[in-house]
Amino acid sequence: MIIIHDVNDNPVRRLVERSLADALRVMPAVVVSGARQTGKSTLVRELAPADDRLYLTLDDLDVMEQAAASPGDLVARAPRVTLDEIQRAPTLLHAIKRAIDQRRTRGRFLLTGSANLLLMRNVSESLAGRASYLTLWPMTRREQLGLGRAGIWDELLAARDDDWADVVRAQRVEAIEWKTLARRGGYPTPALELERADDRALWFAGYVRTYLERDLQEISSVTALPDLRRLMRAACLRIGQMMNQTELGRDVALPQPTVHRYLNLLETSYQLVRVPAYAVNRTKRLIKTPKLYWGDTGLALHLSGVEEPGGAHLENLVLGDLLAWRDSRTTPAEILYWRTAVGEEVDFVLEIQRDVVPIEVKATTRPRVDDARHLQSFREEYKRRSRPGLLLHTGDRVEWLAPGILAAPWWRVL
Repeated sequence: MIIIHDVNDNPVRRLVERSLADALRVMPAVVVSGARQTGKSTLVRELAPADDRLYLTLDDLDVMEQAAASPGDLVARAPRVTLDEIQRAPTLLHAIKRAIDQRRTRGRFLLTGSANLLLMRNVSESLAGRASYLTLWPMTRREQLGLGRAGIWDELLAARDDDWADVVRAQRVEAIEWKTLARRGGYPTPALELERADDRALWFAGYVRTYLERDLQEISSVTALPDLRRLMRAACLRIGQMMNQTELGRDVALPQPTVHRYLNLLETSYQLVRVPAYAVNRTKRLIKTPKLYWGDTGLALHLSGVEEPGGAHLENLVLGDLLAWRDSRTTPAEILYWRTAVGEEVDFVLEIQRDVVPIEVKATTRPRVDDARHLQSFREEYKRRSRPGLLLHTGDRVEWLAPGILAAPWWRVL
């Protein structure tokens, strides 16, 4: 199925296609959310064309007027309706709920939103039991290659531990300079259409302005936009670090409650990503300090003003692929990080049912045994649950660095 096209007019498929089609066959309503410009509108219009369902966007002032004056009539305009940018009129969710309760038809409503409706304070209706929620993240590397998927996480989980090296070696994908991918990011326009750095900078500048002056105001009123812009820059300079709201506030001269509110807004609109800490006791995960990442590396580099991507941006690329993979699955999976009181740390821990997979990311072409010591500590601590540890690096060798620790090029896995 053709979803979007790259600059050479090649078809580019999205990972979430199958999950969306499955959800439309089962649920009365499906909500596709994600940051603006990730390709939501294109996705829903291609997957559910106009001859199958009525497409309405709340960017249209006439549609917005009817949503305010007569929401029941709006949602009843056709047997099947697509409503784009639903966060602009969240009160429509009440009318959609009533319509579903009166006539429960599978795939009746397809909604998109540039904010997480479940986190928005002014949304009182979640469509519980009536809607399936999907997230469209910025494009993964393999989506950009036209493969319509994320990395080989499913293949590794399905293979025997001893076969992981063979699974990685079997991947027929070309190597790419990771810094180039980090600069492009995953938004379709800068990733596929804009080759020059100056052109991407113009696009990102326009994106930030639209986000601050319009999109964010639909979620919550923000009057001090320069303050929020400074906080965004400070957050982008701390990618991969543990989130300390007091320090962030001190650096940008904002009180901690304001920092807390702004960070929540950034997370609600899919800009900021918090990675919780791993602990066997799930209650402890809620109180431990999360790590901070950004939804798109290209935008993060633009906001921070950093020209040269660092190791944290490689981590962020891996996280972006994991998020897209996780949110396309029917079986739950969690993405966490691990840190001990003595400073041992593993960048990411995948938890799938009872299995855990520790992942370390190193911006080095020659990984050493010493680079794997924290992976070894994690596997020793959780030996009954842990699958092999994965050390992703920027070289081209696939090798077992130590028992149960596989070093693999990031570009063969992502």
